[in-house]
Amino acid sequence: MLAIMKFLAFLVFILTALSGVSNAQTTITRSAITFEVKNMGINTSGSIGGLQARVRFNPASLNASTVEASVDVNTINTDNSSRDEHLRSEDYFDVAHYPKIEFKSVAFKHKSGNNYTGTFTLTIKGKSKQIEIPFIFIDKENTIELKATFKMNRLDFGVGSESMILANEVTIHIDCEEKKQEAAQI
Repeated sequence: MLAIMKFLAFLVFILTALSGVSNAQTTITRSAITFEVKNMGINTSGSIGGLQARVRFNPASLNASTVEASVDVNTINTDNSSRDEHLRSEDYFDVAHYPKIEFKSVAFKHKSGNNYTGTFTLTIKGKSKQIEIPFIFIDKENTIELKATFKMNRLDFGVGSESMILANEVTIHIDCEEKKQEAAQI
């Protein structure tokens, strides 16, 4: 279930990173943030939406790039309404007290080609932790793409408890594309 939280956090990063490239405005044309966690030995998957973000990401100026975002935990969707309600409960995300997952960049590093790593402070249920997320950033003529896959531990943020049934490690997949538009005149 932490996968869902971290999935939300990275969703925020991806969508915000795409919308902040250079001075151009962008429009999200495709985005998919999904997660997988083993539940009773079977991969259980889901998605999350509900993003608010402020991003300024420029591969030519990584030190000046920033990302601040949040997601609405109420948007968790595993195609099972009973499970979704349980995830929103105090046992997992406690949306009554912590309706948002917040995400803020600390630093970015260029690895090679289109490969980058971002360090982010992720806050879930009032607990903050720095995480590193590898991602691919592709700046094409008319579109920008961002893809990432990473693993997180749900227990780091108090999402659920130790369990023989539910795995601690959650895998998050992000795939986003945005169409570039001309910069707005102010």
